[in-house]
Amino acid sequence: MRIVSCLRFSCLLAAVFAALASPAHAGQADTRLVAQNVAPVPFEEWLAALRAEALARGISQRTVDAALGAVERLPVVVERDRTQAELTLTLDQYLKRRLPARVVRSAREAAARHRAQLRRATAQYGVPGSVVVAIWGLESNFGRFQGVRPTIATLATLAYDGRRQTLFRDELFSALRILDSGEVEPAALKGSWAGAMGQTQFMPSSYLAFAVDADGNGRRDIWASIPDIFGSIANYLSEHGWVRDLRWGREVRMTDTTAARVAAAVPLRLTGPCRAERDMSEARPLSAWRELGVTLKNGSALPASEIPASLVRVDTRSFLVYANYESLLAYNCAHTYALSVAALSDRIGEK
Repeated sequence: MRIVSCLRFSCLLAAVFAALASPAHAGQADTRLVAQNVAPVPFEEWLAALRAEALARGISQRTVDAALGAVERLPVVVERDRTQAELTLTLDQYLKRRLPARVVRSAREAAARHRAQLRRATAQYGVPGSVVVAIWGLESNFGRFQGVRPTIATLATLAYDGRRQTLFRDELFSALRILDSGEVEPAALKGSWAGAMGQTQFMPSSYLAFAVDADGNGRRDIWASIPDIFGSIANYLSEHGWVRDLRWGREVRMTDTTAARVAAAVPLRLTGPCRAERDMSEARPLSAWRELGVTLKNGSALPASEIPASLVRVDTRSFLVYANYESLLAYNCAHTYALSVAALSDRIGEK
């Protein structure tokens, strides 16, 4: 379920500041994002064929009529998709822009305000509340920004546009299945210009696979229900390998000599659909990194532990990251994003 994306608040900035890969929503170059020819038929003809295919896939006539009966292309969506700027910021610059003092303060206040709901999500899925709040804050500014674009029209526009037809066509059928389930009314199905929805900024396929009804009202409401929002974020991470009671990782220090020794001894992964993961080293036990001369940021020795960790180097900074870091990359495959979540979650817990 690799998907590209740009969120109204989080992914949009991420696309502006770095070339991000985004599975939970949408954004990087991934194996599904192969350039395709522009749609060869007028939009109305294409839409008529789409309606017929939706019916053939089992979508009800009522849903097809309600969702696709009068849908129109949204030129602004095409413009956004084709004009994503990519600026080069250092990690320090990126974190400074994404995590100013007001964001950290809001995150701490949100964690305190929603302590009970976060504890329930942690108890069920094993994901710390600080991590859930960090993702929530970076994805939707703690629920303030979740997108106003009509999801069906957005996805229909992007599916027709031609640059990533297969990706967005699949997401469009997922959105129609959401409507067909009756959980969400067509008018309420809104999100970012790339089709990411709600305060979790899930793409429709992610909603179908990972959204949960944590408040027990029979609907998976990632737009307004805090329990559903927190539960869905935690469930997503859990389903992507989050390990209970394990850190995301830690910042480390390497001298030039150590860096050369590491480069010779531990290769990069180089494979996989996510570019950020390809840029990580193969995993080695912490004890092995210790023997290579890697230390904690403050110069102290690493724990003599057999926990596997991979090296991530961004600009002049180095991190040893555990399996939980890869769960963060599953949400949005970019080191800037994952390290932003990690840094914010750590700061939430600071006194």
